[in-house]
Amino acid sequence: MSEHGGQSANASKLTVVSAVFQREFWGYFATPLAYVFIVIFLFSMGAFTFYLGGFFEAAQADLTVFFGFHPWLYLFLIPAIAMRLWAEERKTGTLELLLTLPVPVWASVLGKFLAAWAFAGVALALTFPMWITVSYLGWPDHGVIFAGYIGSWLMAGAYLAIGSAVSSLTNNQVIAFVITVVTCFLFTIAGHALVLDFFRGWAPLWLVNTVSGFSFLTHFDGLLKGVVDLRSVVFFLSLIALGLYLNIIILDQKRA
Repeated sequence: MSEHGGQSANASKLTVVSAVFQREFWGYFATPLAYVFIVIFLFSMGAFTFYLGGFFEAAQADLTVFFGFHPWLYLFLIPAIAMRLWAEERKTGTLELLLTLPVPVWASVLGKFLAAWAFAGVALALTFPMWITVSYLGWPDHGVIFAGYIGSWLMAGAYLAIGSAVSSLTNNQVIAFVITVVTCFLFTIAGHALVLDFFRGWAPLWLVNTVSGFSFLTHFDGLLKGVVDLRSVVFFLSLIALGLYLNIIILDQKRA
């Protein structure tokens, strides 16, 4: 009997997550902002790849240039999605109502995050013509390209998890955006050659490796080589879990 009750409770919680996910995901497409974001995302990807990246001049049938701009575009575009996750709820006063409902905080956090992550995934999937283009122009390594898309989506999730936690701290979307950009910038730039060269000048090797190990660039570049390194996957998933955990703690304290 207790086992049956436990299964029913788990099913109920999953139903709540699903309901929150569907409401939030389809809510993105109920406003013009979603379409504006997707257009800006696709236009930026194309402009950076074909013009700034010199895609045709490189004369290589791969998407290395294309994926190389993802961390820097995500640095501004993903926080734009994340900033409204909870800051808007706090500003409109609906957060207090949400916290009084008999709904687990973690279910709301997970549902909203998955909806935002799925929306980012839709935007990323719409760049599929890039894959078709390089396939038409040559014989790319499709395994490398697939790994690049997986790595890009995981990295977007990490950015979102950080932004979700930050968004729950304030009712001002602009403040949430700025803090998220700065935080994600630190995670991104940690693996840049300039930063690592600075540390190599005086720090021991273990510290240099530690700094590099916390960088989005380090783990994303590893995935771009076509090898889905378990360490990189675990890094992004761990960062997502940490961001959501902090998000839940912040909201639980507000509920208390």
